[in-house]
Amino acid sequence: MYSTFTDSPADAPKVREPLHAPVAHLIRGGVVEGVHYGSVVVLGADGQVQFQIGDVEAAFYPRSAVKPVQAVAMLRAGLPLDGELLSLAAASHSGEERHLAGTRRILKLAGLAEEDLRNVPDMPFAPAVRDAWVRAGRAPSRLAQNCSGKHAAMLWTTKLNGWSLADYLDPTHPLQRAIVGTVEDLTGQRVARVTVDGCGAPLFSISLLGLARALSRIASAAPRTPEAQVADAMREHAEMASGSGRDVAALMRAVPGLLAKDGFEGVQVAALPDGRAIAVKIADGADRARVPVAAAALARAGVDPALLTGFAGEALLGGGEPVGRVRVVRALDPSPLTDCA
Repeated sequence: MYSTFTDSPADAPKVREPLHAPVAHLIRGGVVEGVHYGSVVVLGADGQVQFQIGDVEAAFYPRSAVKPVQAVAMLRAGLPLDGELLSLAAASHSGEERHLAGTRRILKLAGLAEEDLRNVPDMPFAPAVRDAWVRAGRAPSRLAQNCSGKHAAMLWTTKLNGWSLADYLDPTHPLQRAIVGTVEDLTGQRVARVTVDGCGAPLFSISLLGLARALSRIASAAPRTPEAQVADAMREHAEMASGSGRDVAALMRAVPGLLAKDGFEGVQVAALPDGRAIAVKIADGADRARVPVAAAALARAGVDPALLTGFAGEALLGGGEPVGRVRVVRALDPSPLTDCA
């Protein structure tokens, strides 16, 4: 189910089948075995499009890549979080004990309990953490679900403003309307449609260009603004916004000053303190394409390629040995190779 805002103006992105283009190849033994389609946009420090491929203006769902924007909205509404707990409020966390403990801390500060959360009970997101959880005989829980930090922060924001708690996920709730306002402010466009994300929270449809613009504004914001507070928290506590061994945290550690957030279904957004930004959507949702395509886009944005060598694409195995790799298409690669090997 979805609904359309009744006052959606003409500048909302168009809802259409996106015109994705090839962005990555699976090269095995020198032959293109498979193709990942998607869209990519690169913004310069002036906010202008420096490079694009595919369809960056069609309406799409950014999934969890929009969480930094949601966190900004909550700070604007009075949420008094900072540091690692603010990073957790913008997180798609792995379900590690520090993430669960952080969510409990937010709830305790709000005078609330796990039972007040309305996100969907789930197992931890990270495979190793999930396996350990299963071996211990633990059941799915709202705390373990990767959006629990965001939901705890939503509850505290709701309570601080005297809004009703039980229906904080309703798209017409004052909290969600406040979030819509911030999404539209930072993206520079009206939301096209609203649906329900996997965790149960409202999910707002914007364009890939709008997503890049929003993170650019957060990453380059003036000190002590809500935007800068979110950016600083996520940069300083990258593993709290994701988890140990996660590629998005490794990317922030590798590139000084980078703010980055991933989202389900192959979404990646990243921005630098001077406003340069990239946004990626992989049409089939494949993470194995998301990471090298994002790295190539960052190189297009001017990031030193030497900082991105660890994100160039995973090897394809044959008989247990590398026989190929995932490689971005020549149109995206700022320094393409001369063959398909």
